[in-house]
Amino acid sequence: MIEARGLTKRYGSTLAVDGLDFTVRPGTVTGFLGPNGAGKSTTMRMVLGLDRPSSGTVTVDGVRYADLPAPMHAVGALLDARAVHPGRTARRHLTWLARSNRIPDRRVDEVLELVGLAAVAHRRAGVFSLGMSQRLGIAAALLGDPGVLLFDEPVNGLDPEGIHWIRSLVRGMAAEGRTVLVSSHLLPEMALTADHLLVLGRGRLIADTGVGDLVAAGTDAVLVRCGDAGFATRMRAVGAGVRQEADGSWLITGMTAAEVGGLAALHGVALAELTPRRATLEEAFLELTRDSVEYPVGGSVPERVDGAVGAGVAR
Repeated sequence: MIEARGLTKRYGSTLAVDGLDFTVRPGTVTGFLGPNGAGKSTTMRMVLGLDRPSSGTVTVDGVRYADLPAPMHAVGALLDARAVHPGRTARRHLTWLARSNRIPDRRVDEVLELVGLAAVAHRRAGVFSLGMSQRLGIAAALLGDPGVLLFDEPVNGLDPEGIHWIRSLVRGMAAEGRTVLVSSHLLPEMALTADHLLVLGRGRLIADTGVGDLVAAGTDAVLVRCGDAGFATRMRAVGAGVRQEADGSWLITGMTAAEVGGLAALHGVALAELTPRRATLEEAFLELTRDSVEYPVGGSVPERVDGAVGAGVAR
């Protein structure tokens, strides 16, 4: 279990994480979501003792990470798939990690097989693709057979088969009673993987909820296709939200399919399609975090100084 209480992190005048209170429980896959700059990576680094909180606490099974007697046996983490010496082979990289943590050498071969790298264990990490590096990082996280797992964007660089494998892996780990926290920007995949969600916005926790509950809170819509461009104006006139999609269809919010059909019949408009559409996790997330995006489309561009973004921009 991971518990944060009043967890806060400042970098100078920048407040990166602002008073987080949450619990990541065993037996479920918890998705960690938020726009860029929301504070997800900083929070994960504080869980692992890589960054020190400015105030508040975060513990693993009731203990600070720095106080764990055998960290790799308690927590496995993948934060940066490229954080491997490029000259070491996959097996040598895992072997020195194992020996430094009193893990038997046989476990190296077990995790190489588990992540699908057994056939390339002799190759140097520097020539690995991003997807292969992700698999090596996951192998390192699993070395100590830990009860807590943290993965930051683990599906980056993976093909569809690899993404399916990651989904099965993390769900299987949670089913064994482990605590699993996964950060990702691939929301359709997160909808298939996670049971529970923590959503950050500008360093604050803005949702701590089940996937189904967040989707249910999203705005349902009606997809309409018709040849009468004036029909959109009529829908706006009765208070509906109207957005034209790239394929020329209209996405209507604020009205049910029956109400849209009734309005079309009243005005004699023939509809080629009238389809109710449930909100997706992606739509619900975008609606929830609309005010938390660091650089919204149409917003101001940060001043550039000597070819770089001006000082004071949080990362």
